[in-house]
Formats: sequence, C-alpha cells, structure tokens
Amino acid sequence: MAAVESDFGAFVEKLVLQPPQTASTQQLPLNGLTFAIKDIFDIEGHVTGNGNPDWAKTHLPAVSTAPTVLALLNAGATSVGKTVLDELACSLFGENIHYGTPINPCAPDRIPGGSSSGSAVAVAAKLVDFSIGTDTGGSVRAPAAFCGIYGFRPSHDLVPTSGVIPNSQSFDTVGWFARDPVILNQVGRALLQLPNVKPVQPSHIIVADDCFQLLSIPSDRVTQVLLKSIEKLFGGQIIRHTNLGDYIKDKVPSLKHFMGEDNAQLEYNVPSLVAISRAMRLLQRYEFKLNHGEWISSVKPDLAPFISERIQESLMATSENTDIVHKVRNELRAALTDLLEEFGILAIPTVPGPPFKLQTENVTLDNFRARAASLLCIAGVSGFCQVNIPLGMYDNLPVAVSLLAKHGADGFLLNLVEKLDGSLKEQIDIAQRISL
Repeated sequence: MAAVESDFGAFVEKLVLQPPQTASTQQLPLNGLTFAIKDIFDIEGHVTGNGNPDWAKTHLPAVSTAPTVLALLNAGATSVGKTVLDELACSLFGENIHYGTPINPCAPDRIPGGSSSGSAVAVAAKLVDFSIGTDTGGSVRAPAAFCGIYGFRPSHDLVPTSGVIPNSQSFDTVGWFARDPVILNQVGRALLQLPNVKPVQPSHIIVADDCFQLLSIPSDRVTQVLLKSIEKLFGGQIIRHTNLGDYIKDKVPSLKHFMGEDNAQLEYNVPSLVAISRAMRLLQRYEFKLNHGEWISSVKPDLAPFISERIQESLMATSENTDIVHKVRNELRAALTDLLEEFGILAIPTVPGPPFKLQTENVTLDNFRARAASLLCIAGVSGFCQVNIPLGMYDNLPVAVSLLAKHGADGFLLNLVEKLDGSLKEQIDIAQRISL
C-alpha cells in the first residue's frame, strides 16, 4: 500500500525512456524535464494496456513507439512510466476497478477525472513535470479541471495519433498536462513543431454567459478572476458577452436533427449544446464499434458495470445519421470561426462543477456527465483547440475555466495562457482571501 500512496496510484508501469544522447542535448527545448505516458500510447517492446487486463492479455508488445512519444524524447524529455486510465478510455471520471483509482492530490476523497486520470494525477502530485494523455470527449480537459492543473486539447488532427489506440478518430486528439503554463507551452511547441513567435494580443474575448449558468458554484468566482486578469493586461474593451446556445442554434441548421424533447429533463441545459453532444455521441459510438466491436464480442472482457453499459450502447450503434453529424461538424466550425475570427477567444467553464466524491451514485454522475458533455463537445465537434486553466480553490475544491481558439491557433492560445499567468495568480489570491 505504501508504494501505491507514494505515487498516488498514478502509474500502471514504471519504465525509463531516455532522450537520445547527442552533443546538443543541453540545447533541447525539453531538456531535464520528466513526463508520464497514458497507457494508450505504444512503447516499443511493451504491451499497451488500454486500462483493462484482458486487453493486455490479448495483445502483443508494440513493435514501435508512438511518434508523439518519440517527439518528446527527441526534444530532451525523459519518460518515467505509463499511467492508469479508465478502461478502454471510456469514462470521464477516472475510476478503474482493475488497477485502482489514482488519488486526486487536490481532493483525495474525490474522483481524479478520466480517462487520462493517471497522467493528470502524476502532474498534480508533482511526480513529473508534464504528462501526455488523449482527449476524445474531454479526457484531458476534465481531469485537468478536477486536479487543478493545466490541460491542453490541440486542434483536431494537428498532433499525430498514430501509435495510439483509437477511440473515435473523428474526435481523438493527443493532449498534455502541466502545472506551469511555460512548460505547457514548451511541450505544445515540441509536439506541434511551432516556431517561437512574438505573442499576439487577442482581438476579443467572448464570454458565453449561458454556459457559465451551468456551473454548480457561483459563476462570479470563475468569471471575475478571468475578466479582471484580462482587463489588467489588455483593457476591458476587448471583452464581449454572448448567448452561445442561441448563436449556435441560428448558425448550425443541421443541428435540428438532434434537437429533442428530452433536453428538458436536465436540471438546466443549453438545448443546442445538448444537441451537439448527442450528435457527437452518435458518431463516437459508431466509430468505437468499428474499432473495437469485434474484439469485445470475441474476448468478452471483464469490465466495470458502468463501463460495460456504455460499451454495450456503442455495440448497438449504426451508421444512421452519421452523415448529418459531419454536416454539423462543418457548420459548427464555420460558425465559431466567424465568431472568433483570427485572434478571438471563447471563454466557457471546462466542466459544470468540482469533482464528485468517490463512488457517487450513478444518477448524480449521469446528470453531471450530460451537462459536462454539453460543454466539452464544443471543441470536440468543432475541432478547435482548448485549454483548461486552474483558478485556485473554492470551498476546498479546485476551480477552472477554459479558453478556446480557432482550429490551428494553438500557438496563439498557448502564448496567451503563459502571458495571463501573473495577473491570474494575483486575482486568484484576491478571490481566495475574499472567500475565507
């Protein structure tokens, strides 16, 4: 037990991967940094476990290492191990019945978030400088929010996903975690092969007021910290407010196919965002079935009940209406590109509230998952880049906000987060003193 506590249950396998030794090692951008790898990335000579023992038993060791991992090693970083994830990367909560649930360093009695749970915990517990995970429906952004650290989901298709077990290729991305926005930026530049350019000032920051109404904590605790930081750096004139749900409803006509009466069943919702989430889920389940349905049917793996239920839903998926989902994707990307233009930013909550206690009843989790999905699907379906920014603690639980930028504006967003750091820390300190 002591060994588990010493690494917060974050690792499924400890292994050291050193950067190649060259004369210029000292000049490499990630020299001296350590990182952890979600056990969904191939490492040559090691079985990729995918969060489930039956998967590990039925797959051979990888014959090559994922390009993403190689890029980090070649940039000078050292890997120290592979981390726990939700089974088959199929949950947002981080609980794994086979390998144990990694301990959330911010709130040990709370879920760490998933599916990249171990990768988030390894960073939050200061076991590594950064880590990598995957984000399909929110699997980097949600655990980053729950563990009080930075988490970055890049623009879709910009970071290679080869050598990574797929979930749903239309939405899969490789993301990363860090405690420090400088390191977050350095890792992003290594993975995205970005040049060092002078940061560009945002033209406008759009606050999605209806999305912040989804929060279970006072929304001012989140918005005021962000907006006062922005005002100090750039002036209040760049801040705008919008009702994002109404804008999307008007600009994404194909969404009408996914608008349903059951939207009203949620405590509070943004109907057009619930519809986007429904569209995303339809295509994600179908692609998951194409990827893994045959293996699941033949192996019949031992799965946690809540994971098994979700996977059975995927196995029943068909291609019906998936063509409409692709129309929704194109229309949403165009609509949000028009909204943000070249250097605009969209501010939304990452998730609807703080992490739940471990082993919370399913009804509560299902309601939270539905509201979370309506926020997380915005970047998921549009393919935009998104960063989770920690905003300290409220009522002894982590608080976070997210910023989104258009597809391909990853370098701009990473630079902005680094620039915001100082003023955010000042405002977080003020907000926490007020709440005492």
